[in-house]
Amino acid sequence: MKTVLLNPGPVTLSRRVREAMSRPDLCHREPEFGALQDGLRRKLLDVYALDPTDWAAVLLTGSGTAAVEAMLTSLVPADGRVLIVENGVYGERMSQIARAHGIAHERVAARWSDAIDLSAVQRALGDGAFTHVAVVHHETTTGRLNDIAGMSKLAAAHGARLLLDGVSSFGAETLDFDGWHLDGCAATANKCLHGVPGSAFVLVRRAVPATAPSRTVYLDLHAYLAQQDRRATPFTQSVQTFYALDEALDEFFEEGGRSGRQALFRYRTARIREVLLALGVEPLLPDCESSCVLQSFRLPPGHDYEVVHDRLKQDGFIVYAGQGGLSGRVFRISVMGDITEEDLNRLLDAFSTLFPAGRRWG
Repeated sequence: MKTVLLNPGPVTLSRRVREAMSRPDLCHREPEFGALQDGLRRKLLDVYALDPTDWAAVLLTGSGTAAVEAMLTSLVPADGRVLIVENGVYGERMSQIARAHGIAHERVAARWSDAIDLSAVQRALGDGAFTHVAVVHHETTTGRLNDIAGMSKLAAAHGARLLLDGVSSFGAETLDFDGWHLDGCAATANKCLHGVPGSAFVLVRRAVPATAPSRTVYLDLHAYLAQQDRRATPFTQSVQTFYALDEALDEFFEEGGRSGRQALFRYRTARIREVLLALGVEPLLPDCESSCVLQSFRLPPGHDYEVVHDRLKQDGFIVYAGQGGLSGRVFRISVMGDITEEDLNRLLDAFSTLFPAGRRWG
């Protein structure tokens, strides 16, 4: 039986992406790798139709967190100061990165289940000279899609640039790179783009100067950018995962690009939400505050997460628990990956046997 991953990455792979990893072995110092890398960088800019004279895609071997850490450590100057906005695990992780590297920063924190308080952000910006604001776009802790447009206006009014964790939104949600005054956006292959873990990237504005001295060796974006512009790479890259991302991006554009991916995710999410509501399973957040990628649902009374997880796993589906204080209270369902209509109907069928008053769907 096929196992469908409903966790927020890694995703269930298509046959094409899986088979792409069996392409011929390739040395990362050969011109063929340079051509592969060039193609990937161009395709990643094309996801949001970015001008390559203004923007560059910098490829890394690592997870989404590696991309976020590279962005923060490389794009904030030594005399910079960052306001980090938190309402989930991944906003808090950015603060952890800033502390580890000695980056001057302050925090504006909201409860995980709450939207970001823009008035609190405005007060914080007014209290100090910040060069940057760092925020998570889609906080998969809850499935909340944060108001980046509103935050970017506040940042711009105080002369601060935006650094965006787009790890779980890039390729599906709307990102306004120029309108939001972004200097960088960190993302990864193994979420909305349907690649495999191991490849990540940061889209950087070319005009951003290099930090001096660099805070890091392996994650220095400016070193990568200089070498990748020359069709080289400073360190060994994960060739097979690059192959997979190359194929995943081809599929992505064949299926309608970002708008096509967003429509697909919205369709899947709407069906799941409708059925769970009918079965008495309530969402954690209103639909208008949630991403198209992932939503959280409250565990009904009398239902233990471990039992829900194990029952669904027996039926071929992997779901995610809540984190921190939400552990034991919610479960999360992501709709990324190679999920067929038959898979979706099987999932809804599984829900109907798991929760009270269930009924057959599909």
